[in-house]
Amino acid sequence: MRQIVLDTETTGIDPKQGHRIIEIGCVELVDRKLTGNHFHVYINPQRDIEQEAINVHGITNEFLSDKPLFEDVAKDFVAFIEGAQLVIHNAPFDVGFMDFEFAMTPSVTDIRTANICDVLDTLVLARKMHPGQKNNLDALCKRYGIDNGHRSLHGALLDSEILADVYLIMTGGQKALNLAGRGNSEGNEINADDRRLISRDGINLKVIRATADELATHEARLDIVEKQSGTCLWRE
Repeated sequence: MRQIVLDTETTGIDPKQGHRIIEIGCVELVDRKLTGNHFHVYINPQRDIEQEAINVHGITNEFLSDKPLFEDVAKDFVAFIEGAQLVIHNAPFDVGFMDFEFAMTPSVTDIRTANICDVLDTLVLARKMHPGQKNNLDALCKRYGIDNGHRSLHGALLDSEILADVYLIMTGGQKALNLAGRGNSEGNEINADDRRLISRDGINLKVIRATADELATHEARLDIVEKQSGTCLWRE
C-alpha cells in the first residue's frame, strides 16, 4: 500500500478568491513505513500573499519571486501522487486548492484529485477518535507525545513529516519518524490502547496483554505502595 502524507501552504484561505498554493510538501509511506522519498517545492503564485498567511508560514513574495510556477511542477507533482492514498489533515482545504491549480494549468487541466488518488482525512479520523477535544496538529502531537518544539512556523514538508508520525501512531502503527533528531528511524512500541485500534483495512491489530508473572509483579508493587502510603489509588 502506497500512501503520500501531504500538506500545502497558500497565499490565503480560499481559492475561489484567487488564492494560490505556494508550497507543497509530501512524504511517502509504503506498507506503513517511510521510504525516504519525498516531494517538496516552493511555487511563485504570481499574486500577493495575505499578511495573515505570512504570519502562519513565514513565506514572503520576495522569497518566492524566483521560484517556479505551478505549471512548471504540475506534471512531476501528479506523477508523485498518482495512484496513492493521500493522507491529509483537513483534506478539503488542500484538495480544494490542488483541484483549483489543476483546473488552471493546461497540462493537467482535466485532472482532479479524487480521480487519481484516494484521500484519507486525518482530521475526520481524529474527531471520531477524540470527540469534543482539540484535534489540530499541535494538539495531536501533544496527545501522542510527539516532539514538535522545533516548529515555530508552519511549513508544508515539516508538517507532512509530523503528520506522518501522528498518523502512524493514531492508527495503531509504529512510530517511524524520529522528529527529536535521535538518529534512529526504528519503530517504537506504542501503548496497549493504540494496539487495540482497528486499521482502516479492517484488520484486527495485535493486542499484547500482560503475562501472569507481570501481573503478579504489578500486584506486589501495589502492595508496597499501599503499605508505605496507607492507600493505593490503583486499587480504588
